[in-house]
Amino acid sequence: MEKIKLETSKTGSELVLETLKNLGVDTIFGYPGGAVLPLYDAIYSFEGIRHILGRHEQGCVHEAEGYAKSTGKIGVAVVTSGPGATNAITGIADAMSDSVPLLVFTGQVAKAGIGKDAFQEADIVGITTPITKYNYQVRETAEIPRIITEAIHIATTGRPGPVVIDLPKDVSALETDFIYDSKLHLPSYQPTIEPNELQIKKIIKQISKAKKPVLLSGGGISYAEAAAELVALAERYQIPVVTTLLGQGTIAIDHPLFLGMGGMHGSFAANIAMTEADFMISIGCRFDDRLTGNPKTFAKNAKVAHIDIDPAEIGKIISVDIPIVGDAKKALQMLLNEEQVHNNTSKWIEKVTQDKERVRSYDKKERVVQPQAVIERVGELTKGDAIVVTDVGQHQMWAAQYYPYKNERQLVTSGGLGTMGFGVPAAIGAKIANPDKEVVLFVGDGGYQMTNQEMAILNIYKIPIKVIMLNNHSLGMVRQWQEAFYDGRTSESVFETLPDFQLMAQAYGVKSYKFDDPETIVQDLEALKEDIPMFIEVDISRKEHVLPMVPAGKSNHEMLGVKFHA
Repeated sequence: MEKIKLETSKTGSELVLETLKNLGVDTIFGYPGGAVLPLYDAIYSFEGIRHILGRHEQGCVHEAEGYAKSTGKIGVAVVTSGPGATNAITGIADAMSDSVPLLVFTGQVAKAGIGKDAFQEADIVGITTPITKYNYQVRETAEIPRIITEAIHIATTGRPGPVVIDLPKDVSALETDFIYDSKLHLPSYQPTIEPNELQIKKIIKQISKAKKPVLLSGGGISYAEAAAELVALAERYQIPVVTTLLGQGTIAIDHPLFLGMGGMHGSFAANIAMTEADFMISIGCRFDDRLTGNPKTFAKNAKVAHIDIDPAEIGKIISVDIPIVGDAKKALQMLLNEEQVHNNTSKWIEKVTQDKERVRSYDKKERVVQPQAVIERVGELTKGDAIVVTDVGQHQMWAAQYYPYKNERQLVTSGGLGTMGFGVPAAIGAKIANPDKEVVLFVGDGGYQMTNQEMAILNIYKIPIKVIMLNNHSLGMVRQWQEAFYDGRTSESVFETLPDFQLMAQAYGVKSYKFDDPETIVQDLEALKEDIPMFIEVDISRKEHVLPMVPAGKSNHEMLGVKFHA
């Protein structure tokens, strides 16, 4: 590697910040500690990068995730060594599961102390190897610009994911007169971007034959910013579209070809269409168990084309007839550039449309505040334009089912890992990344108690997100499973006592409301129109279940709780 002489010597910490700024990073989420004191000393006087002080390292990483998920840009977090780094593990694992471009700097003890059980030492490289796309431990100050350049490239290309840079304290403090050339030289990292043209032609040929085709849109469509191409293909050949949880927003919820989200809590029309389809084109989807149910019976009548940037996902769970490795946007553009073939799906469209229309969503005559109605009302008040962030649990599924999504990257949620506590910090990160967009968080009383300390940031940094807690006084999804599959034994899932969430919000300087009257809830939610940090607690019934529901291990057509119009 070529060495480049610097005009003036710089510390490792100064090189970290300058390199990040040069690569377009404008925000860091972090929490200081002994091993990163040199870096924080450099942050003190550095201009051009905003630092957001979290209240827990897990929160910092989720904030960076919210920033990245809502924009596609790299999210950056800084934590100290030892317990600071281990506190960040859940966020890193979450980013790995959902393919989030993340760069996490972990402080480390000085090089002489590594491997000697020094104070606040942890082998973070070893710990994070299974949950990162790549990780580094910096050994020379001069390597810093090269390593950061490589790390951001790896995190944001191919299938996105988290990269960890472990930064020993002395390496970040030392001055250097030169740096290594930071030009990318990664011969073993060459992700396939261009899809195979012959395989593309096979899809077109199969479209011409199919009578019951389905497009399955996953999170990869959002990451590739390929929603417009997806809809164009669906409209050209009149193919109905099913989304995964992370694919929500890749087609507008009111589009006539949209059947809904598929899988465990998917719509009746979506799950039946996947079961009956004779050709499935899956794009940017990894066929996880929450989507497929029993993989042996999933799309059992269909030939399957699977387009994915990650070759490891193709054929991993579902047998594939037409595998295509490559970028989702490029693949869809190639499909659209092919000469249009004749196909006829009119009877199929008529059938799946009837399936949509014959199902009623929930009983709107109940004399309690219904979570579905709350989410629909929020959709009306925000005109379907808000970035919707959720924590994990029943409220997450209701938000996926009932908010009127229009755009990709509009739903920010923890999909693969299902991390309770994701919501509050992720909403903060999403709002910081999108100051001109409204950000609404739906959270449960369980998940909120895991990371609610991050609420302190709202008033300090004047971040006007709207936090809506759907409070059912329980771990709702756990309770639902216990009621459905454990003879109603609600072991440790019901909260007999809860803190005063109104006082908690007020203690952080956040305006708070509590609504529990079904007669006035529509008017009460008008409070959302005020552009300030806000906490709204809505009391809902403990008895409410997320429906439909496919029991674990069952096939998608074996749904519980489907209600039809009389």
